[in-house]
Parts: sequence; structure tokens; C-alpha cells
Amino acid sequence: QVQLVESGGGLVQPGGSLRLSCAASRSIFTFDAMAWYRQAPGKQRELVAGDTSDGSTNYADSVKGRFTISRDNAKNTVYLQMSSLKPEDTAVYSCNARIGSRFYWGQGTQVTVSS
Repeated sequence: QVQLVESGGGLVQPGGSLRLSCAASRSIFTFDAMAWYRQAPGKQRELVAGDTSDGSTNYADSVKGRFTISRDNAKNTVYLQMSSLKPEDTAVYSCNARIGSRFYWGQGTQVTVSS
């Protein structure tokens, strides 16, 4: 079993930056993949950024060049650095971990981009 706890959300003005953190309850070194998803009101959940154990990353087209996913294995934490934020980035952001065929989710953190 794995617990994931997100933090770092909040209210930010358009053009601003935030860094989200996802702390895992055990070592992430052997996780097959970790990812950030988001869900805005009335919309389906979408993949924002993913990071696999071999170091490859992928991003939604809407965030390429603005968001960066990274992991710190020593701290069992995955980050999502978000910059040049737009109102359409407003959503609940959730962390996901894949270990084999199992998926684990955090509780989510709200990001609101508004002036």
C-alpha cells in the first residue's frame, strides 16, 4: 500500500508560478511511473505530466514549456513546477503512482489561477 500526499496548491495570479509536491509513504525509486493529473469543474480528469522510472517524461500539449515534472528519490517526492499559469489551469491537481498493475492516488490539491 502507498499513501500519496499532495501540497503546494493555492491561489495565484495569471502569469504566476507554483510548485506542487507529492510525498509518498515509501520509496519511489522502484515505482514504475508517477504522474500529475488535473480535473477542472465539469471536465474530465486529464493527464498533465508523467515521469517513468527510466527517466522519460511526457506532458499534455497545453502545459508543454510551462510545467516541469521532477522527482527526488531521496525525499520520496515528485514535484510539478508550474509557471506562466493561466486561468484555464485552474483545477484540482492529483498525484498518481503506478506500481506494476496497481495505481495509487493522492487526495488532490486545489490550484486557482485568478486575478
